[in-house]
Amino acid sequence: MSVMDHGAYQDHAGYERIRSWLGDRCGISYPDHKADLLRQRLARVTRSFSLTDLDELAGTIIKGDRHDVELAVMHAASTNHTYFFREPEVLDTFAKNILPQLNQREQMRIWSAAASTGDEAYTIAMLVAEHLGMHALNKLMILGTDISAPVLERAELGVFSSRQIAQMDPGIRQKYMIPTGIEQHRVKEELRNTCTFRRLNLKATPYPFAKQFQVVFCRNILYYFEPEDQAATLRALYDATEPGGWLITSVTEAVRDLCPGWIPVTTGIYRRAG
Repeated sequence: MSVMDHGAYQDHAGYERIRSWLGDRCGISYPDHKADLLRQRLARVTRSFSLTDLDELAGTIIKGDRHDVELAVMHAASTNHTYFFREPEVLDTFAKNILPQLNQREQMRIWSAAASTGDEAYTIAMLVAEHLGMHALNKLMILGTDISAPVLERAELGVFSSRQIAQMDPGIRQKYMIPTGIEQHRVKEELRNTCTFRRLNLKATPYPFAKQFQVVFCRNILYYFEPEDQAATLRALYDATEPGGWLITSVTEAVRDLCPGWIPVTTGIYRRAG
């Protein structure tokens, strides 16, 4: 085997070891057609920690004594493009049909289960303020979780680029965000105060919550899981949701076949039996 062939073999072997580790550790499954995307992200991790190649990166995370490198790999694999008011037709149904029912409760408990940089959590807070009034924020509790610590740090800051808020109505942006810096806006404090962000691996079931949620948003993450992990996650989400509570998924994600307890309401929205 030539030096070049050996290097290519090591690179491929390292990539496959990392892909296997991500599946075992996080439940994240990268299909072959997304290999180039994952390789690009892992190459940045390799450079930032001054590692030689993907084979050395694989050895480092499998050894298990470099928590910082493990987190960087998880972050690289789980970071998706996210923005405010994603899939507006689902959010419109949530705002018009579900929020009025939640407003009858003493506390509104909502979980954004793949929160990334907080776009979804703050979108939910804006919808509550817009449809129920600012006073409703006093009883709103939104938990945003993600496997990646760096994105959660950004979520807590509540500062977003113009790209992330491009889908937002200018009137909504003006009402609930404050310009800060060049082409950046920060979510107003009243809305930030309703959101708490914590690190959580969705594969680590059951989830450690003392109280159940009335609504769980779990969008654009199940796609990355193998079918058995999708089913286990949906069962755990079911247990974390109040009887009669709602699950909001991406419009492209099927749920009923994987966890029959979730009853379809409309595209992207399911309700827990009971």
